[in-house]
Amino acid sequence: MRLGVVSFNTEYTIRADELAVAAEERGFDSVWFPEHTHIPASRRTPFPAGGELPREYVHMSDPFISCMAAAAATQDLVVGTGVCLLPQHEPIALAKTIATLDRLSNGRFQFGVGAGWIAEEMENHGTRFEARWKVLTERLQALKALWTEDEASYHGNYVDFDRVWSYPKPVTRPHPKIILGTFASKWGRQRVADLADGWMPIDVYHEDMAADVADLNARLRANGRDPDSIEISMFDIFETAEDTLRRFADYGFVVRAMPRCPTEDRDTVLRWLDRYAAIGRRIGAM
Repeated sequence: MRLGVVSFNTEYTIRADELAVAAEERGFDSVWFPEHTHIPASRRTPFPAGGELPREYVHMSDPFISCMAAAAATQDLVVGTGVCLLPQHEPIALAKTIATLDRLSNGRFQFGVGAGWIAEEMENHGTRFEARWKVLTERLQALKALWTEDEASYHGNYVDFDRVWSYPKPVTRPHPKIILGTFASKWGRQRVADLADGWMPIDVYHEDMAADVADLNARLRANGRDPDSIEISMFDIFETAEDTLRRFADYGFVVRAMPRCPTEDRDTVLRWLDRYAAIGRRIGAM
């Protein structure tokens, strides 16, 4: 199991490039940046973890620019979105952004995607909450066409274009890994089996992670896919303790654990990285 870092990437915490350098120096394999384009001030959607929405959700920086800054400052570190809210993006423009990022990072970008959970946020982008997964599916399919076909076309209910040239193409073939983030549901696991190269489950929403992975594997086999072709990266929205990381490692199917670093000042984050690098060495993840 490898160890990555998730940063909520605000203007008042460590910069993305500084975090990336510090993470690579300490032996972490990746850094990941979540996304909220904005937070509606009169939000009616409750925070899934309960309580008030944490301040950092309002202050996130752009994840793609942050990934590029992180990649430019490092040599081998994987950079990724954790996750991009795909129903909030127009796919033709996004295809170019991601292909450019993948090329300039020398293939070190991984595309974590999700549908989102704040109804008003996606409605401000023109997507109805009830349609969010249908929109995500069509946009992922359209992105794949734009990345892999010389003259790409796509005709769906939510994405529709005919015969376009879209360049550059990603250096990663056929395209950057698509890591789908979902809550714990059979529908989420089916979408991973249908659409993705990896799964980013959120630990706190799973009562029996081993059973959920067994269900995912059955769905992959039903699709004619090898379960070993899917990477599982465990994401935790809270700071992950050593016993939790050991549990992830003991599962045997977790490729990467992704503890969230504090949204605090630079020195606090560096101390946190030192502590988690030491944990990673103790559990054999680094």
